[in-house]
Amino acid sequence: MTWAAEEFAGAQLGDARLNHRLIKLTQRFADKPTASIPGACPDCETQGAYRFFDQANNAKRPLKWETVLAPHIERTAARMRQHRVVLCLQDTTELDFNGQSIEGLGPLSYEAQRGMYLHPTYAVTPEREPLGITDAWMWARTPKADDGTRAGVRESLRWSEAYERIGEMAQTLTDTSLVCVGDREADIVEMMRRARDLGHPADWLIRSRHNRTLPDGSKSWAQTIAATPLGEIEFTPAARTAEVARVVRQQIWARALSIPDGAGGQLTVTCIVAKETNPPAGCKAVQWHLLTHRMASDFAEVVELIDWYRCRWEIETFFNVLKNGCRVEALQLGSVAKLELALAVYMVVAWRLARLVRLGRTHPDWGASALFTEAEWKGAYILAKKNPPTQPPTIREVIRQIAMLGGFLGRKCDGQPGVKSRWLGFARVRDFVQGVEHMRLLQDAGGSCV
Repeated sequence: MTWAAEEFAGAQLGDARLNHRLIKLTQRFADKPTASIPGACPDCETQGAYRFFDQANNAKRPLKWETVLAPHIERTAARMRQHRVVLCLQDTTELDFNGQSIEGLGPLSYEAQRGMYLHPTYAVTPEREPLGITDAWMWARTPKADDGTRAGVRESLRWSEAYERIGEMAQTLTDTSLVCVGDREADIVEMMRRARDLGHPADWLIRSRHNRTLPDGSKSWAQTIAATPLGEIEFTPAARTAEVARVVRQQIWARALSIPDGAGGQLTVTCIVAKETNPPAGCKAVQWHLLTHRMASDFAEVVELIDWYRCRWEIETFFNVLKNGCRVEALQLGSVAKLELALAVYMVVAWRLARLVRLGRTHPDWGASALFTEAEWKGAYILAKKNPPTQPPTIREVIRQIAMLGGFLGRKCDGQPGVKSRWLGFARVRDFVQGVEHMRLLQDAGGSCV
């Protein structure tokens, strides 16, 4: 059974043919993530792919993206049950379809841009292993009226509602602690108040953008750093575009505070300030202001919370894979409803690719068979004009071979291969494997391969 068949086992799309098509589409898109729909699907399957997305406009029984994603969410919950703590990362990304004739698109950051928004909840472990998608919001904005207002549902609701969905899941995962993690956009008192009113079924941890005024007139950040620092931490964040990887040393403060709840009451929170000391010349200091309802009583607990927040970058990696690896902004479908179905499939593909990358880093010594078929790992060596090992190699060895097929040089100074080189290399490996499988079918049928 393929990974796609396992991930979508039990799909209930209303027709067995649609269930089968979903699995096949997911596998095709994963094999060639950068290709267009016709490029990923053989000629005989392209029409079937478009018919699948046409189900969004079925007059009698329109297919919804929530139904498509439901089996993956169940599989994600099963993976979450295997861990003591799971971080539920929330964030929003713009999908720019400017210039395309797609019904239902709306403005983006600029009113002239056309596109839609995606706000998923992405579950990862504290070791940054991606577990899957647990929830999502998808929407297109309405244009602003002449008075500058915008009709439609208030967009900030997505944070509170996503927290509620995490809380509902927490009640079924009784042996797993769920933590809702968000960046500065999540600094919304309404979400904090809702979590309190629900009894905090899940923890929350966000980066604060508001230096709030406290009941005594002082400011939350100044109050926090007025005390003696708890200690220092040191880490090396991943290198980013135009940024060289460097060691960051931060001083840490934490303090319990009471902040206004926006409804005449107070919320008890812990404010954490992590401030880089002596950043290199020309580098901006790395400084975070975090808020959480958890009471951190000692330095180790505060450091754990900071480590959890640093895992938030994994959802940025997910968006990178979705937009640049799967190229979803190049999809040419006729309506937002069809795009939503396609995004439900591609989100699972992007999770799968991101998971392969992360497991290669966190479990490099696992046997290759844990992630790859024998044909795939042997194909990586054959394409590099090397003899495959007689025994299955490690995940790390195979991933480096695959990445080198995608442009990774593999020198000692190059570090670990990135996401892009891996998905490009894996596309080459899958093309090779499919070619070999087709040759075998021809041979078995008594045909000629030349």
